[in-house]
Amino acid sequence: MNKSSRKVMSFTGGIHPVSAGKKLTNTHAVHTAPLLERYTVLVQENAGKAPEVIIKPGDKVLKYQLLAKASGFVSANLHSPTSGEVAGIIEVPGPMGVPALAIDIRSDGEDRETDPFEPIPDWRSAEPQLLLDRVADAGLVGMGGASFPTRVKLTIPPGKKVDTLILNGAECEPYLSADHRLMLESPCRVLEGAAIIGHILGIDKIYIGIEINKHDAIAELERFSEDYGIKIIPLQVQYPQGSEKQLIHAIVNRVVPPGGLPADVGCVVQNVGTAAAVSDAVTLGIPLVERIVTVSGKVLKDPGNWKLRIGTPVIKAIEFCGGVTDEPSKLILGGPMMGFAQNSYEVPISKNTSGVLLFSRRRALNYRSGSCIRCGRCVQGCPMGLCTCLLATAIEGGRIDLAEQNHVMDCLECGSCAYVCPAHRPLVQTLRLAKAEIRRQRAAAAKANSGK
Repeated sequence: MNKSSRKVMSFTGGIHPVSAGKKLTNTHAVHTAPLLERYTVLVQENAGKAPEVIIKPGDKVLKYQLLAKASGFVSANLHSPTSGEVAGIIEVPGPMGVPALAIDIRSDGEDRETDPFEPIPDWRSAEPQLLLDRVADAGLVGMGGASFPTRVKLTIPPGKKVDTLILNGAECEPYLSADHRLMLESPCRVLEGAAIIGHILGIDKIYIGIEINKHDAIAELERFSEDYGIKIIPLQVQYPQGSEKQLIHAIVNRVVPPGGLPADVGCVVQNVGTAAAVSDAVTLGIPLVERIVTVSGKVLKDPGNWKLRIGTPVIKAIEFCGGVTDEPSKLILGGPMMGFAQNSYEVPISKNTSGVLLFSRRRALNYRSGSCIRCGRCVQGCPMGLCTCLLATAIEGGRIDLAEQNHVMDCLECGSCAYVCPAHRPLVQTLRLAKAEIRRQRAAAAKANSGK
């Protein structure tokens, strides 16, 4: 089939946010940030349990040296972004609005490296377990935002059979272009990482889904994809196209059941940034200490895409872009749909920081929410088919049980419902609170049962 005539895939539901923000950075090549005098490396940069810090104040460290060791299966190693001295274990502003523990490293200006891992250039002949161990040793986590330890996602539960790997190159969030530039500038790192993951899983059915507004990245990956046996799938520009369940539906037409995981339908989904990090860890022996971040917003003098080391304070990323032309009203880490507003410019960049976005008071609309007018727009836009308005009403009335019965736990927290709501109801926050309460109740019940 002619590539230009292929069917463009998508899913049911979703919305079309204004995407003009991508034009601020999507043609800007990635710049590598200069070495800083100080990095404050968050201890917990993974979902699950925080790693155990194994260094102490006064210790000398080298770039790539282990700073904190994974403290369980759902945990991730942490490595130093440069050489220098550990000035202390301190509290810094955290990305979730509360103070977080960080390792304060004062650079010696030499950026001297240790050699933590032996490269595995002939990975095709290597045992899958050896490669999986390397993924764990290198501290890899999902770089699309969730920061779930990659080793865990590549360990298939007993009784599950996986036959398909899907890479998320959709980058459907407005303003973000970090993955776009990665695919365009380093296509073979992405493809080789995908092939390595396929080897670990023992599968050869591998797809990379990319929205068609990144036609140059699609073309660049297709130049080399046949060498790796990987298919590039064009996707409609539709939010949240990059969500796991929506990618699976769009690309292989499988539906993950309520409360289920991709492995339940034979799939594993990884971000293209994670795949590139897998390639680096295996073929170069490099742990995850830096990533591409989109630093954008019209108040910035020179928005762009930057390769930043973990522990870089956000204020430094803003300085790399020449500073601001107007007083920002809102700072967001991640994308504008699913990212989190910050209350400090000292928040450090971490492994899952995809974007640093600054908005003026005019762009960061402040509004008051009103009553639901039963228009149904949130229902039409929900990619999971949830009746969001009624879920929110039940939650506001204290009926968390009704919300649970009607699948509130399947909410992606993508923000589609809130984006289209003419009454500006805080739907995502309401559903998020309910999910937290349900998790608390389930944990309390499990603890009570374990004590019987």
